[in-house]
Amino acid sequence: MIRHRRTVGTAAALALGAVATAVLGFATPASAHVSISPSEAEQGDYGRFAFRVPNESDTASTTKLEIFLPENAAIGSVSTAPVPGWTVAVENRRVDPPILVHGAEISDVVAKVTWTASGDAGIAPGTFQEFPVMLGPLPEVDQMVFKALQTYSDGGVVRWIDEPQPGGEEPAAPAPVLTLAAAGT
Repeated sequence: MIRHRRTVGTAAALALGAVATAVLGFATPASAHVSISPSEAEQGDYGRFAFRVPNESDTASTTKLEIFLPENAAIGSVSTAPVPGWTVAVENRRVDPPILVHGAEISDVVAKVTWTASGDAGIAPGTFQEFPVMLGPLPEVDQMVFKALQTYSDGGVVRWIDEPQPGGEEPAAPAPVLTLAAAGT
């Protein structure tokens, strides 16, 4: 009988482990991607946002993050905050017609922000890092899709560039999305 109890106990433990693995296995991919936090804001506002970057590799560190600002939704002001151990580079692009920010026309807007790890400051396996930015005024669009490239120390690159499809399932490599509500709602 003792042997039978152990067998039943072992089978129950294996079944419970399989269920836990299935649940965790399905939950992890949905949350383990580059995201923006908060993910909602109001059109016309300025806000502090953070691009949250988890490391999904078991053996390599994340050493570079490239964030592409949407071409269809120019932002007049983009400021970065220091991230210890990381350097930041900002690339601009020209817009025509210019956008109006506080009564002034702006023709140069930020197109891309790149953070690069110095030394051993990369995002180690099993950890994450946040990269803060100040953005504004936020454009009058329903959402902003920020395509992202995540580079690992082994040379691998994950392209978080898939745009959401209305009514569809989450894409395999979703881009970070900032949902914007109309001002005053």
